[in-house]
Amino acid sequence: MSLAIEKTKARNKELIDEVLTAYPEKTVKKRAKHLATFEDGNPDCSVKSNIKSVPGVMTIRGCAYAGSKGVVWGPIKDMIHISHGPVGCGQYSWGARRNYYIGTTGIDTFVTMQFTSDFQEKDIVFGGDKKLAKIIDEIEALFPLNKGISIQSECPIGLIGDDIEAVSRKKSKEYDGKTIVPVRCEGFRGVSQSLGHHIANDSIRDWVFDKAEDKHKEFQSTAYDVAIIGDYNIGGDAWASRILLEEMGLRVIAQWSGDGSIAELENSPKAKLNVLHCYRSMNYISRHMEEKYGIPWVEYNFFGPSKIEESLRKIASHFDDKIKEGAERVIAKYRAIVDAVIAKYKPRLQGKTVMLYVGGLRPRHVIGAYEDLGMEIVGTGYEFGHNDDYQRTTHYVKDGTLIYDDVNGHEFEKFVEKIQPDLVGAGIKEKYVFQKMGVPFRQMHSWDYSGPYHGYDGFAIFARDMDMAINNPVWGMTKAPWK
Repeated sequence: MSLAIEKTKARNKELIDEVLTAYPEKTVKKRAKHLATFEDGNPDCSVKSNIKSVPGVMTIRGCAYAGSKGVVWGPIKDMIHISHGPVGCGQYSWGARRNYYIGTTGIDTFVTMQFTSDFQEKDIVFGGDKKLAKIIDEIEALFPLNKGISIQSECPIGLIGDDIEAVSRKKSKEYDGKTIVPVRCEGFRGVSQSLGHHIANDSIRDWVFDKAEDKHKEFQSTAYDVAIIGDYNIGGDAWASRILLEEMGLRVIAQWSGDGSIAELENSPKAKLNVLHCYRSMNYISRHMEEKYGIPWVEYNFFGPSKIEESLRKIASHFDDKIKEGAERVIAKYRAIVDAVIAKYKPRLQGKTVMLYVGGLRPRHVIGAYEDLGMEIVGTGYEFGHNDDYQRTTHYVKDGTLIYDDVNGHEFEKFVEKIQPDLVGAGIKEKYVFQKMGVPFRQMHSWDYSGPYHGYDGFAIFARDMDMAINNPVWGMTKAPWK
C-alpha cells in the first residue's frame, strides 16, 4: 500500500468521525454503519445499506410511489398512468426525467401528461373505488388510442383499503380485455423507492406477462432478438444504446421503460437475451424471465469507451461468430471518434477529482467514463443501493475511496468541504447547494438537461459537459465558504 493511500484512509477515518460528532449517540451508532473507506480485496464496500433512514436526518431518498411511477411505469409511452390519491404526488412526479419518446402527446403517447384522481377528504372517508372507475371511463372516452392504464397507488389508498385490483379486473372486461394494471406502490411501503421498483416489476409479471401469452401471435422471432431492460432513455440514452446493438447485428424487440410500449413489454419474453442496464430497478423481472422463460440476462455499461468495448464483447459472447465479428466492427468504427474526444478533453481533465452520489447504477457505472478522461473518483455512494450494488461497486472503485450510503445533506456537505473535489455529480436536491459553495457540479440523475451519455456519441457529450463544468471561468468569481 502506498503512503498516499494510507494518508487518504486516515483522512477519511478522521472525516467520518468528525461528521458523526454532530449526532446524538443513538444516531451515531446507526449512521456509522453507512460510512466507510473501501479496502482492496473486500467483497463489498463495508457499509450497511437498504435500511430505513434515521427519522429527522434529511435523507435524499424517494418513496415506493416514486420508484414505480417515476421510474418503471411512467416512461411507458402508450399507456396512461393514474396517480391514484391526492394531487400532490402526481404534481411532484409531473416533472418527468426527460424520458424521451416518439409519438404525439395526448394522442398516442402520454409520458409528459399527468392524470390524478385528486383525492379529497370525502374520498378518504367513503373510499375511491367508484371515483377510480369513473376516471377510467373518462380516459377511454377522451383518449381512445391509449393501449393500457396503470393505477399508481399513493399512501391513502393503502391506508383506507381501496380494492384497486377489483376495479382493474372489472374495467378490463368492460373494455375488451384492455391491460389495466393495479400497482400497490403506496409511498410508505419499504425503505425507499427501491421497493417501488420491485413492486412495479412484480405487477408487470402478474398483470402483463401472465395475460399476454396469447397476444402478438404474428410476432416472428429471430436468433438475434434482444430486449433492452432498465434504460429510461434519459436524454436519448436508450436510442444511443440501440444504435450500437443494431450495428453489431442484433434486433432490439423491446426497450423499457424509456420510449417503450405495452406491446414491447408483452413481447419481451420472446427475446433470446435480455441486456440489463439498471440492475437495481429491473433485476427482479430479468431473473423472473430467466426462471420462467429460460432467457439469460447480462448487465451492460455503455458509459465511456472502456466499458462500452467490454460490454459489447460480453453481449456478443452470447451469440455466434457473426455477432462477435459485428461487435469488433462497431468498436473499430468508433475508435477514431473516441481517440479525438480523449485527445481534446483528457489534457484539460487529467487528475481532476470527482465525488458522486446518485441512484440506480450511476455511482459505479459512470466511473469508467471519468477514468477514460484521466479523472479520479474519490468518493461515491447510493441513495437506495442494496448490498449487491456495493458488491458490484468493488469492481469499479480504487483502494481508499470514501463510501457513503444514504448520505444526508450534513454529511455530504462536510465531506465535500474537507475533500474539496474538483467536481460533484449528484441530484437536483444537491445541485444548488454545491454551486453556491463554489464547487463545479453536474446533475447526474438526468444529465443536467444534456445527454445522451450512453454510447460513443454520448461519451463526446459527457466529456464536453464535464469540461464545461470544471473549467468554467465562473468558479473564479465565487468564493467557497471554507475560503
